[in-house]
Amino acid sequence: MAGSDVVMITGASGNLGRAVASAFAAKGARLCLVARKLGDVEGYREQGAAEVLACPADLTEAKAVETAVAGALAHFGRIDVLCNIAGGFAMGEPVHETDAKLWDQMMALNAGSVLRVCHAVVPGMLARKSGRIVNIGAFAALSGKAQMGAYIASKAAVIRLTESMAAELRESGINVNCVLPSIIDTPENRAAMPKANPQKWVAPEALAEVILFLASPAARAIHGAAIPVVGLS
Repeated sequence: MAGSDVVMITGASGNLGRAVASAFAAKGARLCLVARKLGDVEGYREQGAAEVLACPADLTEAKAVETAVAGALAHFGRIDVLCNIAGGFAMGEPVHETDAKLWDQMMALNAGSVLRVCHAVVPGMLARKSGRIVNIGAFAALSGKAQMGAYIASKAAVIRLTESMAAELRESGINVNCVLPSIIDTPENRAAMPKANPQKWVAPEALAEVILFLASPAARAIHGAAIPVVGLS
């Protein structure tokens, strides 16, 4: 990626979002950080970011997404790279007992957030015939798992949306790909699984490096890929 690139990162306040922001900052990117709540983001300047813009938004609300993207475009003039990091995980009941609230929540957080942000960002990329989009699927979504039906369905939808968007946009100079992490090494996952070996999980920084590659010119020939990033798990 070019150091002058404008990079929008959703879910920027989470563990992976912060790692991705740091990785792009180190390359001198101009960052647009999107999340419900954003603390002090000026530290990314110290890491090398050319510019940092905070755009608080609830990605489950279409109007909030449109406002955040409009603010970014007004400030930067364009968005070169979109990293759809925002999402959520929840175990659930068996599929036949899954209630509408959990289903809607997983779909809104995972697949819905991708749709809403792309709806606002892609037209500008099409106008310039240039852009890179990286989505976050899940390695678990490659097959069904017990008590994970809603989550897996939502992340499987992200994979299929990635493939569909790649087919639609590749002729317009826009690359769309996704990564499929297994368990990410976060404080929350360590607390939830105290007996597991986190050394086998995926470090957020390692996943961020793959995302950085997909957003770079080196990945210009890659369209619609779903890349497993599973560490030793």
